Amino acid sequence: MMNPFMASWAEKKIARTMAALRRNRMGAYFVSSREGVPDKVRELLRDGDSVAYGGSVTLQECGVMGLLAGGRYRFLDRDAPGMSDAERENLYRDVLFCDHFLMSANAVTENGELYNVDGIGTRLSFLIYGPKQVIVVAGVNKIVPDLDAAAARVKDIAAPVNAMRLERKTPCVKCGRCEDCSSPDRICCSTVISAYQRIPDRVQVILAGEPLGF
Repeated sequence: MMNPFMASWAEKKIARTMAALRRNRMGAYFVSSREGVPDKVRELLRDGDSVAYGGSVTLQECGVMGLLAGGRYRFLDRDAPGMSDAERENLYRDVLFCDHFLMSANAVTENGELYNVDGIGTRLSFLIYGPKQVIVVAGVNKIVPDLDAAAARVKDIAAPVNAMRLERKTPCVKCGRCEDCSSPDRICCSTVISAYQRIPDRVQVILAGEPLGF
């Protein structure tokens, strides 16, 4: 459990960020802890909806993956056991037209922007276009003041730690920060900044008052 003074500080930071997200025509919600995330996600879904996800430690840590796989929804599981590369490619075509795509963010700015970096870019492509709704879950550790801080967060934390998790052979795995490498295993190849949205409330952001993911 977070220290009460830290929790109060986090809630104020989250309140500023939520107001900015709403100005940018994204939905914004607050839950005090990871345990509240699945219930909030469930409120945004309907039984029988098609749901998919982008790779995310956050979704695993707060129990969202169990919710998606629980049988209430048509779950497009890109990591289903035994799935071939060809089957996964076909699945991605279905994801393009799904009802809900769930993911986390590498950073969320207090100006109401989402900052995301990917290797291949499937997660980013579905964030930008396709699924009827995108649900982004992020812990308070992902909130940063501005885009410069967001870029620094990816270079100093998100990219190296995720490269370690994915067992990539990149310089950042050895030194602990981005070296702007040319490795074939590089995971930070494309960057997307989501600011003011043309389609209001297509992107829904759930912010949790505790750290989640990397």
